[in-house]
Amino acid sequence: MKKLLPFLLMFSLLLAACSASEQSTNQHKEYKIGILLSDTGLGDESFNDSAFRGLEKARDELGILFDYKEAPDGNFEKPLEELVKDDHDLIIGLGFTAQEALEKTAEKYPEKQFLLIDAVSELDNVVSLTFKEHEGSFLVGILAAMTSKTGKLAFIGGVDVPVIHHFENGFVQGAKHFNPKIEVLSEYAGSFGDAALGGKIAEKQIAGGADFIYPAAGFTGFGALKKAEEKGVLAGGVDSDQYFVAEKAVATSMVKNIDIAVFNLAKELTENGKIEASSYEWGLAENGVGLSEVRVISLTEEQKAALKKATEDIINGKITVKAEK
Repeated sequence: MKKLLPFLLMFSLLLAACSASEQSTNQHKEYKIGILLSDTGLGDESFNDSAFRGLEKARDELGILFDYKEAPDGNFEKPLEELVKDDHDLIIGLGFTAQEALEKTAEKYPEKQFLLIDAVSELDNVVSLTFKEHEGSFLVGILAAMTSKTGKLAFIGGVDVPVIHHFENGFVQGAKHFNPKIEVLSEYAGSFGDAALGGKIAEKQIAGGADFIYPAAGFTGFGALKKAEEKGVLAGGVDSDQYFVAEKAVATSMVKNIDIAVFNLAKELTENGKIEASSYEWGLAENGVGLSEVRVISLTEEQKAALKKATEDIINGKITVKAEK
């Protein structure tokens, strides 16, 4: 046994050296991340801009290189192929609309690692990241019900798909949690890119008595927020803090911390050489969603306490917010 000890010691030291060498290599490698933005592209003051901020932070603090592509014509496969050919270590598809094209590309390049945000893939080389939009929207619903004078609120969805249902269902549950008698008008635009249509729908809902508009509709929602401001009613933004879209209307926004998520996953990539888990789902407990600063209105201490309690109750499981009806 005594003769074996020196060999065991040498073996342990060798393993430690290999591990340290691998970690050092990962830390000194210049990682490249490519992202395909969702339909509305950069400058949407919402989903895309948030992801872009996360990559900018990763560039500044972690030293990663990144490139982005847009697909205004709806052809997602071409820019994804370009990102693969540019030899990125991680390729991100932003939004559920990119799923089909991203999965086709991932199947063609099984050695590449991909990240799909806002949808779930079963492919081995695709990491899925989703958010509990319904939890954050529940809080917007509470705030909207607190401030409503008419007892009517409104929701506008971009496209009639599950991820947008999460926003609607959470918003309705939160509003009715505070006031079971409140009414929520709901309409789907069928588009994420039509600001004029968003404005028309919001105008109709306001005429129907809604005094708080909550659009989960991309650039279509941008038009709804502007219409709410024009008509003197309150609104809630989504994905990013959209206060600066309509400063007289947006009381708060349901923030998806896509920037934080993208940065954290970029950090994992630089530290480990890859992203280990196959899927992530982030809600209030993981700081994946939450409310932006409340502006335009002043909440009473009682109202602030009610919002805080609801947040805590969701995190500790006392309140369960359903994503689907």
